[in-house]
Amino acid sequence: MSLAILIGIFVGGLLAGIPVAVTLGLASMGYILSAGLPLVVMPQKMYAGIDVFVLLSIPGFILAGNLMNHGGITERIIRLANALVGWMRGGLGLSNVAGSMLFGGVSGTAVADAASIGGVMIPGMKKVGYPGDFSAAVTAASSTVGPMIPPSVPMIIVGSLSGISVGRMFMAGAIPGILLGLAMMVTVYIIAVRRGFPHQPWQGFVELGRSFMSAIWALAMTALIVGGLLSGMMTPTETAVVASVYAFIVGVFIYRELPLRQVPKVVIDSAVSSAAILALVGFANVFGWILVSERIPQMVAKAVLSITDNRFLVILLINIFLLFIGMFMETIAALIVLFVPLLALAQSVGVDPLHFATFAVLNLMIGLTTPPVGVCLFVCAGIARLPLMKVVRAIAPFLLTNIIVLLLVSYFPVFSTWLPSLLFD
Repeated sequence: MSLAILIGIFVGGLLAGIPVAVTLGLASMGYILSAGLPLVVMPQKMYAGIDVFVLLSIPGFILAGNLMNHGGITERIIRLANALVGWMRGGLGLSNVAGSMLFGGVSGTAVADAASIGGVMIPGMKKVGYPGDFSAAVTAASSTVGPMIPPSVPMIIVGSLSGISVGRMFMAGAIPGILLGLAMMVTVYIIAVRRGFPHQPWQGFVELGRSFMSAIWALAMTALIVGGLLSGMMTPTETAVVASVYAFIVGVFIYRELPLRQVPKVVIDSAVSSAAILALVGFANVFGWILVSERIPQMVAKAVLSITDNRFLVILLINIFLLFIGMFMETIAALIVLFVPLLALAQSVGVDPLHFATFAVLNLMIGLTTPPVGVCLFVCAGIARLPLMKVVRAIAPFLLTNIIVLLLVSYFPVFSTWLPSLLFD
């Protein structure tokens, strides 16, 4: 009965459009009351979920990304991307993807990428003749690259859940992220050639050099983050603090585009975003604890293994399930609730935890661009001032490309395990 109440409130809340964090909290509260458990369990489990040292890095990376974004990084990265690939057919579309790949190493979140890159690129692409739906679609699709390339908030969450080193998680996502970006650039080029999209003239090596030097401080932030982790000199949390200080210095004193009077607002906005994520983590941890206490992970594993114990089929079923969940549930909540039971299932058929974590995150990133809860879709459709369904139709080729990359990463562990084993073993 208590489990039925939990699932009923959770599903009903999602269907009613209640925020996921609130839905998780209400469902958990309903279970606790119906099961006759003391209410003190709720804050205890919430605190246990967020009392993890590595989660302190989330506010740091969010603050660093916001400081750099307000400090002029977006325009410089787009200028560099244009100099690199803008001369090709569909050049601004290619620049859009390249910009997301470069920006991903700073922001760590897909929504920040979609809002920042999209705010500049979507109006710019429409102005020179690109269809609005294509401009919004390529921006939304390419924003999913950001959380795969370090730093990555979802990778930090997964590291805290699984006990896998966050440094290893960051490196595991690097090659799949680059592969995803390159695949989308190929898709953009094919569409651009077929539809005769415009291209810009080659700007020359002088402009390429100037744009690189202009963006070098922004790009160096990624090197600082990765270098600090790989050298062992800093933990992820310490790296996030150093990155925030670095972003402040670059934005205020080097780029000089971040006024000191604006810094408090950036800090407050970052604190609000961080609080929302950590509240979600806390409520989801209560929900996950209930699922574990009800032995739901074992039931899921038993149900799947009763169908097949073939490793390749199990991976396929996990991918189909996560793609479906990603259509309705926010990424971090889905990871916290589902990662542990699905990891146990994957390990039962011999899947490496690092490999599973990588394709699970990639899977849920794709969910950010699928209706009805594709946050990046809503952001980009809003910037382009277009109906959501028009952008959904335009993004279909990119979703197909992303799923092909997902299958490659899922069935070839080398894409996610080679770099961590090279750098950490």
